[in-house]
Amino acid sequence: MRWLMIISLLIVIPAPAANASCCACLPKGIKRSDIVSRLGFKPGMNKGKQTITVEEKLATLKARCRRGKLIDGSGKQIYFYQLTGCWGNPPTDYQEILDKQNTELIRLRKRYTVIEMTCMTSAEPIQ
Repeated sequence: MRWLMIISLLIVIPAPAANASCCACLPKGIKRSDIVSRLGFKPGMNKGKQTITVEEKLATLKARCRRGKLIDGSGKQIYFYQLTGCWGNPPTDYQEILDKQNTELIRLRKRYTVIEMTCMTSAEPIQ
């Protein structure tokens, strides 16, 4: 009986939402509803949540504004990085582009909490 009560309480408690004040200092061009990442997709199994938004990601990081900057729960500044690599036919130098991107991400992670923004901005799965 006690376990049933605890489980029912967990179901009623909503998922954490990003603090409204954290979104006040989002960088230009970044919206709460922008897609950060897409979850795995299996054909024929398109039920349930498939994307993670900026607002959801900020909630998991316990983000807030401090002195006009967006910081995570540990006080580290948050940096949004737009990934490249969603090519139909990749350019001939695609490996160089991805290597350069990886080097830049490594450098940024030393100083910031990096939120990597997917290049697939649509919530629709690729067919």
